[in-house]
Amino acid sequence: MCGIVGAIAQREVALILLEGLRRLEYRGYDSAGLVVLNEDAELERIRTTGKVVELAKAFDRQPVSGTTGIAHTRWATHGKPTESNAHPHICRNKVAVVHNGIIENHQMLREQQSKLGFTFTSDTDTEVVVHQVYHHLDQGANLLEAVRHTCQDLEGAYALGVVSTSEPDRLIAARRGSPLVIGVGIGEYFIASDVAALLPVTQRFVFLEDGDIADLTSVGMVIYNSNGEQVERHETRSELSADAVERGEFRHYMLKEIYEQPRAIADTLEGRIFQGRVLEQAFGADAANIFDGVQGVHIIACGTSFHAGLIGRYWMESLAGIPCSVEVASEFRYRKPVVRNSSLIVTISQSGETADTLAGLLEAKRLGFGQSLSICNVPESSLVRASDLVLMTRAGPEIGVASTKAFTTQLTALMLLTIVLGRRFSMSEETERQLVQQLEHLPREIENVLALDEKIQHLSEALADKNNALFLGRGAQYPVAMEGALKLKEISYIHAEAYPAGELKHGPLALVDASMPVVVVAPNNELLEKLKSNLHEVSARGGQMLVFADQRAGMSSDETSIVLPVAPTDDCVAPIVFTVPLQLLSYHVAVLKGTDVDQPRNLAKSVTVE
Repeated sequence: MCGIVGAIAQREVALILLEGLRRLEYRGYDSAGLVVLNEDAELERIRTTGKVVELAKAFDRQPVSGTTGIAHTRWATHGKPTESNAHPHICRNKVAVVHNGIIENHQMLREQQSKLGFTFTSDTDTEVVVHQVYHHLDQGANLLEAVRHTCQDLEGAYALGVVSTSEPDRLIAARRGSPLVIGVGIGEYFIASDVAALLPVTQRFVFLEDGDIADLTSVGMVIYNSNGEQVERHETRSELSADAVERGEFRHYMLKEIYEQPRAIADTLEGRIFQGRVLEQAFGADAANIFDGVQGVHIIACGTSFHAGLIGRYWMESLAGIPCSVEVASEFRYRKPVVRNSSLIVTISQSGETADTLAGLLEAKRLGFGQSLSICNVPESSLVRASDLVLMTRAGPEIGVASTKAFTTQLTALMLLTIVLGRRFSMSEETERQLVQQLEHLPREIENVLALDEKIQHLSEALADKNNALFLGRGAQYPVAMEGALKLKEISYIHAEAYPAGELKHGPLALVDASMPVVVVAPNNELLEKLKSNLHEVSARGGQMLVFADQRAGMSSDETSIVLPVAPTDDCVAPIVFTVPLQLLSYHVAVLKGTDVDQPRNLAKSVTVE
């Protein structure tokens, strides 16, 4: 969701800005733009709607040149995706701003600024920011002071990059509630929403804390906290390489990331298991003491991560014997939750910057709801820094908007958590040993599913011309069905819904006919016979089914169903294994329909606003 890139250097920065935007395309956007300060200290701007490639074409037609600049990809919140609403925004040819987030008091500021004679050329909330900075400059403040005063005037979440003709050798960055990182070079500095944008130019990064303002010049960097005090922020070196976010031989990032799952799961397990036992230190130095006091688990997440939490609940209660609740973060933060103070608050997020999840954690902490654990893929993220304990998923960069390897590594992490909590409740050492063994076999089992890719590609033809689909599962496979339906919706735009198979006769069965495909996950477990009965209900109504079934389930294709056998897998980890064929199915359907697989319409990878 929106991407910021900025640079102040002793070399031309326009191409650096363009490449940075290209590397942020995964976040989702609908317009793009950049501005540089040329050799005459004038602002030169290019903006386009559509993809970064359109901005690059505009740059080729009208090159701009300078050693200081800012750039942006916009995901529309206030105002339609038009060129006039694209960032950067400029005020009176003196100040330029790029902004991620939402300014909640923008209407009040707009009215005040209109009375002061400012003219608005967009429908965005961001334009009040650039006007406010100009106003404070006009009152005699320097650029740093003007940004600081502006931040005090703003209500809401923001990450800002600001440049001005009044001080052309200066770049100001500020953040509150939206992520922003500084890239450190030799005699040059960069800003971005994500380290991925800056990997071609540096691997040294400083992560701004909430409320920080950074004053960047070609000769140095000074950071101030929310109280205006000069502070030092720790510099880290990224282990990612510049080609870590390239597609390689794959047609889409999503397919590449589906195929990366065996390695991602192996990496998530590495160093966290010893002699058949899960190491509690993997969760943090104080993990054992915190886990000893846990009497329940409360999971807060959004989207795909919420589905991971739902599967985690099945594991927590059935394997560990510990009560577990799961909530959508956007609901949790606004209701009046009752959570025992002995609960472990578990937040799950790929980016660690999901606004609702982070706000839910902060609300839980404010209300005193026990200790917190984050399951996350980005070690420097806001969610990680705000949590007492952390378990990183080690999935590596996930570029496709539709989450794949982040989901399966989240599930792997949740099983590790289930085990360490379960040993304090009803889980025996023998059960733990068996679960650990199943986890260690997971990468190979997923490789077996990936070997079915060509067959699944053929099956996808049965869905490509449909407008609706039902997904069915029972037990822990019900959230797997939910995730499968979400994937199909996200990237193929086919309306899809998931139900527990036992709920068919309570309403959804009315939708079943020959034009309504039904996708089923059927592991070999104690609910298999009941699931088969549910499928007979579909068959009797003429429904057409695609069934992914364990080879031991005793199911075969007939006139109403196509059964694709999946290699035998243990029931506890079956939700992870059966997720993969649904990912491949959705991918191939989207390819057949010709949609933008990696950047589906209206969606963003990292949702950093409400």
